[in-house]
Amino acid sequence: MKKIMLITLLGVFGTSSSQQVADESYAPIISSPEYESGKGPIVFIDEGHHNFHTKNGRYKGFSNILESDGYIVKAYKGAFEKKKLETGKILVISNAQNEINVQNWYLPNPSAFTKSEIKNIEQWVHEGGSLFLIADHMPMAGAAQDLAAAFKFEFTNGFAMDTLIRGPAYFNIKEGTLIESNITKGRNSTENITQIATFTGQAFKIPSDAKPILVFNERYVNRLPDTAWVFEKKTPVYNAKGLSQGAYKKYGKGRIVAFGEAAMFTTQLAGPNKIKVGMNRDDAKENYQLLLNIIHWLDQKFD
Repeated sequence: MKKIMLITLLGVFGTSSSQQVADESYAPIISSPEYESGKGPIVFIDEGHHNFHTKNGRYKGFSNILESDGYIVKAYKGAFEKKKLETGKILVISNAQNEINVQNWYLPNPSAFTKSEIKNIEQWVHEGGSLFLIADHMPMAGAAQDLAAAFKFEFTNGFAMDTLIRGPAYFNIKEGTLIESNITKGRNSTENITQIATFTGQAFKIPSDAKPILVFNERYVNRLPDTAWVFEKKTPVYNAKGLSQGAYKKYGKGRIVAFGEAAMFTTQLAGPNKIKVGMNRDDAKENYQLLLNIIHWLDQKFD
């Protein structure tokens, strides 16, 4: 029964890492780029913590969009050091992992970051840096819990899942699951977001000084298995209503955006049939605009 449950729930969106490649053909037109090509500030994408998503890997589409908007996107290698962080404006951390979980997606899921690294990031943000922290379902959520907690976000090391249908989760203004905010409005009316698609991920609690972007309704539950994608009768589960999958806040002179799902910002081709997953899907057409709005907010282009 365990194997049957695992295979059924993996479906399209839980394909193994070897079956997920970037869709190189995806290239949305950026009609009003923030900067001239190569003239924007540096955006670091973390590659020093066994990251599932990297600049020229599964976040190739992510980095392409930012570069089309004029940003200089660089891979961040090695440990987080304050002086090195100060050479960039925005730090993106997507699905970092502790070394012990790179091949083994089961408990325990210790932090991907040392205490000194967390302190360095916290101080850098407080002094004016901008952090975009993305941590998917377990074990990635567990690996980022300590870093998120430094900013008072409570990541849950599980799987946020719809109880009625399988496939993408849709957050929209009409149902009140996509919360209208400065980030969903963007720089002008042409950048307003009305619906976003995500692909499983985790649910988390936000601090009182943060603003939600994506909020789960009563249809969703949070499952906390001891092994990724293996759900048994004994697996803890509770309703996810009111928990978030995206939120943001100012922190000192800096800013942080936290998301509990990473594939929504990819352009993947998954499985032998190369099924689209991420911003390249027809039902996720506004995801790329949300990404740009987030980066512009982190860049302090609007409040």
